[in-house]
Amino acid sequence: MTGVESELRSIGELARASGLSVSALRFYDRSGVLAPARVDPVTGYRWYADDQVGPARLVAGLRRVGMPLAGIAEALRHRRHPAEVHRLLDAHLRRLEDGLADARRELSRIRSLIDPEETIVTTRLVLSRTDLAAAVDAVRFAVGADPELPVLSGVLLDVEAAGVHLVATDRHRLAVARVGATVDGPPVRALVPVAAADELRALLDHDGATAEVVVTADQVTFSVAGRTLATAGLPYDFPDHRRLLGAQLGAAPAYRIPVDGAALRAALTADDVRVCHRTHGGVAHPVVALGLDRDGELRLVDPAAVGDGGLRVGLNREYLLDALDAGGSQLVLELDGPITPLAVRRADDADVFSILMPVRL
Repeated sequence: MTGVESELRSIGELARASGLSVSALRFYDRSGVLAPARVDPVTGYRWYADDQVGPARLVAGLRRVGMPLAGIAEALRHRRHPAEVHRLLDAHLRRLEDGLADARRELSRIRSLIDPEETIVTTRLVLSRTDLAAAVDAVRFAVGADPELPVLSGVLLDVEAAGVHLVATDRHRLAVARVGATVDGPPVRALVPVAAADELRALLDHDGATAEVVVTADQVTFSVAGRTLATAGLPYDFPDHRRLLGAQLGAAPAYRIPVDGAALRAALTADDVRVCHRTHGGVAHPVVALGLDRDGELRLVDPAAVGDGGLRVGLNREYLLDALDAGGSQLVLELDGPITPLAVRRADDADVFSILMPVRL
């Protein structure tokens, strides 16, 4: 053993001190999360410094609670900034709570399949009429229209203890809006047909401070100021949209850019906007590209030009315009890279947002 190595801990010693296995330490080295202080150039044996015990114990704790690898790496980078780490922990806890709520809903659905007679339950919500109308407006554009994918042809009502998420997706974009509510009954999910969602939106234009929603196993009923709309839910299992949302919450985006929705819309529809076309399903779609200048300001760039190494994200222009219209005037765009989804959030309400899949340039 050399003099340098005598002052370091072996990988086995760090494993015992941290609670991580030797194989886990090797994995976190290969992943770039926890690199050893020294690697023997001949044997490849890893050696660690004493001040790496604390970070290793942090990794072990985060691993035990199921923190994704990206979240573990970010927690290590920010371990000297407790507020940032607490933000990551809070986001992961929300993800775990959402997963538990999903499991409860799925178990309830399974019980109803086993014994339908004993599991008839009702969940009743009372919520703001105007908030519900705004939520429908925020997600309606993302409802799927492909007749071969009927599971995407509606708006999901994902009811939890303190409110409801409205969700719609056509695979290329996902829109989510949360509305707080007084909820009486267990968590439940119902997939409302798009035609009924449009009827609901018209119903919500009537006067009345609140709306009532009643969800049973085979029906959803909306009531506003004495007027009622009842619809059967679609008999499909909506995709697990929370996986994508969990990925969004797992780590902070590389860029969060405040934008004026009206100004960006004007730029996207200007006569001189640079557009290329990509064909999908036999249809040519206009594609624009968003980039960042040296000052970190958002700009439209030529999607057909060869990139200069900076961030360039290609997007279906019509989908982006729909998201801007649904989002409102003051927005925040969250970007990570050219092949990761773009999030469009309301600046004043982070629970209302849409996610757009990028187009490869």
